[in-house]
Amino acid sequence: MKELEKTYNPAAIEDRLYQKWMEKKYFHAKVNRAKKPFTIMMPPPNITGQLHMGHALDNAMQDILIRFKRMQGYEALWQPGTDHAAISTEVKVINKLRSEGIKKEDLGREGFLEQCWEWRKEYGSRIINQLHKLGSSADWDRERFTLDEGCSDAVLEVFCKLYEKGYIYKGSRIINWCPLCQTSISDAEVDHVEQEGFFWHINYPVVGEPGRFVEIATTRPETMLGDTAVAVNPEDERYQDIVGKMLELPLTGRQIPVVADEYVDKDFGTGCVKITPAHDPNDFEVGKRHGLEEIVILNDDATVNVPGSYFGMDRYEARKAMVAELERQGLLVKVVPHSHNVGIHGSCKTTVEPMVKQQWFVRMDEMAKPAIEAIKNGQLTFVPESFGKTYLHWLENIRDWCISRQLWWGHQIPAYYCQDCGHIVAAKKAPVQCPKCGKSHFKRDEDTLDTWFSSALWPFSTLGWPKKTEELEYFYPTDVLVTGYDIIFFWVIRMVFSGFEQMGKCPFHTVLIHGLIRDSQGRKMSKSLGNGIDPLEVIDKYGADALRMTLITGNAPGNDMRFYWERVENSRNFANKVWNASRFIMMNIEKAPKAEAALSQLTLADKWILSKVNALAKEVTENLDKYELGIGLQKVYDFIWEEFCDWYIEMVKPRLYAEEDTTKAAAIWTLRTVLIQALKLLHPFMPFITEEIFCNLQDEEESIMVSAWPVWKAEWDFDQEEKAVGTIKEAVRSIRNVRTSMNVPPSRKAKVFVVSEDEEILEIFRRSKAFFAALGYASQVELQKDKEGIGEDAVPAVIPQAAIYLPFADLVDLDKEIARLKGEEKRLHGELDRVNKMLGNEKFISKAPAAKIEEEKGKLLKYTQMLEQVTKQLAHLEG
Repeated sequence: MKELEKTYNPAAIEDRLYQKWMEKKYFHAKVNRAKKPFTIMMPPPNITGQLHMGHALDNAMQDILIRFKRMQGYEALWQPGTDHAAISTEVKVINKLRSEGIKKEDLGREGFLEQCWEWRKEYGSRIINQLHKLGSSADWDRERFTLDEGCSDAVLEVFCKLYEKGYIYKGSRIINWCPLCQTSISDAEVDHVEQEGFFWHINYPVVGEPGRFVEIATTRPETMLGDTAVAVNPEDERYQDIVGKMLELPLTGRQIPVVADEYVDKDFGTGCVKITPAHDPNDFEVGKRHGLEEIVILNDDATVNVPGSYFGMDRYEARKAMVAELERQGLLVKVVPHSHNVGIHGSCKTTVEPMVKQQWFVRMDEMAKPAIEAIKNGQLTFVPESFGKTYLHWLENIRDWCISRQLWWGHQIPAYYCQDCGHIVAAKKAPVQCPKCGKSHFKRDEDTLDTWFSSALWPFSTLGWPKKTEELEYFYPTDVLVTGYDIIFFWVIRMVFSGFEQMGKCPFHTVLIHGLIRDSQGRKMSKSLGNGIDPLEVIDKYGADALRMTLITGNAPGNDMRFYWERVENSRNFANKVWNASRFIMMNIEKAPKAEAALSQLTLADKWILSKVNALAKEVTENLDKYELGIGLQKVYDFIWEEFCDWYIEMVKPRLYAEEDTTKAAAIWTLRTVLIQALKLLHPFMPFITEEIFCNLQDEEESIMVSAWPVWKAEWDFDQEEKAVGTIKEAVRSIRNVRTSMNVPPSRKAKVFVVSEDEEILEIFRRSKAFFAALGYASQVELQKDKEGIGEDAVPAVIPQAAIYLPFADLVDLDKEIARLKGEEKRLHGELDRVNKMLGNEKFISKAPAAKIEEEKGKLLKYTQMLEQVTKQLAHLEG
């Protein structure tokens, strides 16, 4: 056993311990058929990322579960890795090149990709190193990257299989287009934000009926250039006579038909809806039903591509010009302010443009079915359950997934176009001969795959798939996915349907959802608000354990939580408490380092605390098995701070300080045993401090993280002793409450009488006399069945089945108390004299507000009553 430093200093131990864990390979999981596997897949952070509070919470939760299971004897694999983050990384590299006066196009594809790999080499491991600081015990020997060779093989395999199966196809459909990044993005990458805008009401003239118009309302007037119809509800009597007629489309010189479609809500607005199939997903479906032309009006940079007055204008510039022209022509009816949701690209915050484009898609109708069934039949569960409804709603309304991106960084689509006949071949390598025409001139598709296409394969691609590896067979399916609710659509759903499609099994049985970390005012942390908290700053100041404890304390699955610096300080204070208590225990162990004790030699207090930590092991295990991490931590905290430190250590001090005490060895054995159990239960939450204390406290095991998790033992279940000490604690609390109410200092001891007709109660106090006297500040403890010999002035403190009495004279210095009461008597006489003079002054009574007079009358009554009490007390003490 070694001595702990006097002061707990996390900076002095955390890096050293983490290095030790890494060198000892404690995090590394192997295929071990003698053990049951437990697997967690780390949500791969972007290589552009930097540790933020969301990462810290997510990884702290995963680390708690993996450390818990590792100690339980599972072969615990926490699979780490990073994501290539196509759009984010490409933007970072483009900006870096721009600062050097270089354009992406100047380098060409290969040259640009070299720059991306250099960027990844320089910055890609930054967030991983930051996760080390948090204490993350992931298997870093198995770290993967979504663009590494193995993951890339998996992507090629899946693309080709799905293409051959007819699930991947290329076609023209409405997609979300980002004019800034100039790439398509998925529905899940579009954030919908409420913005203030307008409804522009515009008249479309009916052809052949001068003076008759159809009034439409739109939030995007510029899309008129792509209108190919106006739709009305077939049951709307107002417009039945014009269905099939033609309208003059303002500003274009074109004519468009009026069609009847149930999509139109006849009770909303004018009941007439302009249909722009190439720029609205709902209009796209209407257009398909009616065979309407799809006119794309914008270039990739959102400038107008329609020949005429607005050609080359930015979409918003064109909007202003068109509205002005409509007003000049008398076709603008009115402009009405309107708040509406606008889709913006989550990465760059640019307003997304729905657009018909040739893209690659995954058919989702069939692949969604097993993922839907999994949540219905219980193969997959969410914690909390409510998020299962979110998952199910999304899947039941899922659209085909647009998987192509107009980027260079990422997995290039393995589709090859025959330059002679146009046939498309999906293949892992460039084909030698066209299976259709026999020629050999091919060009590869230049687009890359959506980043989420590769991360959807993460649970099995990281284990070696498509190869049939031992790891894949042993660790898949995985167990728990820990993630925020904001990527259920991005990632969770895609992993589930990919797991079923490629492996025939759900990739995990549980999805543990956590909320967001908000600032102290409840606001989402963001760069724009400047309210973000850097986890590394917290770690530098207070240590990783304090940060982890802060993030988990009071945290319930799915709920957002607020970050307060005061809570971090409280967590640090708890760490100090654990450290100082451990130092005290270790100093006493040195006096009897080999102290052993049979259960029969333990005292009442020893058995009580042993029974409490025994029950705690069972409860915390149940909490962690149910993913109630915050509840489990709170129970460990309460036990260590209150039961162990504030009660038991104080109970045993008299035994430790008395040289002749025959139970000292039992006390030391109990202190050591219970501290080890408590440290183990605390370890998943606060790994560093528990490791440092554990390794200095004992020599049998080299690390707490590979020691055995505490389990409930029948021989440590002392129910009667727990109840007995509960009685003692109630008595101590009652005594302390009395003393506090009377301002009795701890240094002043008082005789304590315990009166009870119940012999069992008296026996409890008889067995506990030594520590009861110390905790109750008693000079002497008397146990009796009646009040004989107890003065009438004794102050009572009642507990169930017993009464506690403290002689008044023992609590109070009579001379000082009499002097204090006489001083109070004099003060009250002065107050009463003043109040009586005021109330007896007619001038005051006639001029003072009624409220002031009532206030003084109240004081008169109060001071009179107080004086009566003081006089009575003085008479009792002086009599």
